[in-house]
Amino acid sequence: MSHDQVPTRAWVIHPDVKSDRDRRDAGHALEEAVSLAAALPGLEVLGFEVARVDRIHPGMLFGSGKIAELKTRLKSHEIELVLVDGQLGPVQQRNLEKEWGVKILDRTGLILEIFSDRARTREGVLQVEMAALSYQRTRLVRAWTHLERQRGGFGFVGGPGETQIEADRRAIDEQLIRLKRQLEKVVRTRELHRAARAKVPYPIVALVGYTNAGKSTLFNRLTGADVLAKDMLFATLDPTMRGVKLPEGGPEVILSDTVGFISNLPTELVAAFRATLEEVLSANLILHVRDISHPESTEQADEVKAILASLGVREDVPLLEVWNKIDRVEPDAREGMAERARRDENVFAISAVTGEGLGPLLEAIALKLGEGRHYSELFLPFSDGKRRAWVHAQDVVEEETAEEEGYRLRVYWTDRQEKRYRDL
Repeated sequence: MSHDQVPTRAWVIHPDVKSDRDRRDAGHALEEAVSLAAALPGLEVLGFEVARVDRIHPGMLFGSGKIAELKTRLKSHEIELVLVDGQLGPVQQRNLEKEWGVKILDRTGLILEIFSDRARTREGVLQVEMAALSYQRTRLVRAWTHLERQRGGFGFVGGPGETQIEADRRAIDEQLIRLKRQLEKVVRTRELHRAARAKVPYPIVALVGYTNAGKSTLFNRLTGADVLAKDMLFATLDPTMRGVKLPEGGPEVILSDTVGFISNLPTELVAAFRATLEEVLSANLILHVRDISHPESTEQADEVKAILASLGVREDVPLLEVWNKIDRVEPDAREGMAERARRDENVFAISAVTGEGLGPLLEAIALKLGEGRHYSELFLPFSDGKRRAWVHAQDVVEEETAEEEGYRLRVYWTDRQEKRYRDL
């Protein structure tokens, strides 16, 4: 939507289902949902609320009393779009749209909209399209005679005797196959770029963290770059990279800012956004940025760790925890945090906004990366595939030549990597 158009009048509802034992604190969940809505341009959020539900009603999600009460509220505010912070089944979505006379997006739909608004690289765009199509495929409901136009469907007419829904589903599958092929090409090209960059002996420092933790603000502070840093969820989607010269004669590094993680990210979206997190896999150091002032900071940190593990980030990649936003913490608690950071060499209490605490963090980055990276010559017989695969997986091979008896490799690695190699 272009910015000069009239904004869409939106309302955010977080369903708090009593029977759901894993449910989050409703207030925090609603706050996050409202931030998500704010991340989508062209929306004006006129109201938000927690809707308490004893159990999920299969046809409508809410009971009839709640439906009627909400309908009155939405009508009186002339709402055009309702964001339901949860997973809605296709039938529930259709029934609610009919009942309330509004367009509805569930959590997945909203995140997809944000992703498609933010994707910058060719790969990001393709990944979003694929995720959107997979999601749309599940929205094909028997009761529809054709794909509704406002959902941006294909509306192709099927062959003789073929129901519209099967034709639509097949159209989507064909489109998915096409996108997959395009994506494979794009990924191959990017791997070449990455291989070229791997030859630059600059270590990569990846910033990761829960969405809205302040990564982009820190990135700007360290690089002086004007990356989109807004107090907004998902403000960064494609990995943004900048070279930074560390102070005190420290090494030059490439700093990479990544998309913010989020709880309950639907599986099809996690897969789609591996692309934007690829840089993390080749990082030499990870900075896990936490909003330490957030009441759910610990849960958010666990979520980030779980996603890093599922991405397959190697355990030997050093990780520093950056406790950001200490300027928002009460003085007593702040002192405790500073004390904890002094005791733990991998924890740093900072404020990306005021610049407080950045000195020690930069020193630690230089120290971690400068930990004895050196060149070694290795010779591996052809039979030693295991070690050769391991060295390549570490992304440390600068040159490799095949000789009569095996491979000669020139590697640039840390003392820790060399020790692990010798222990293989």
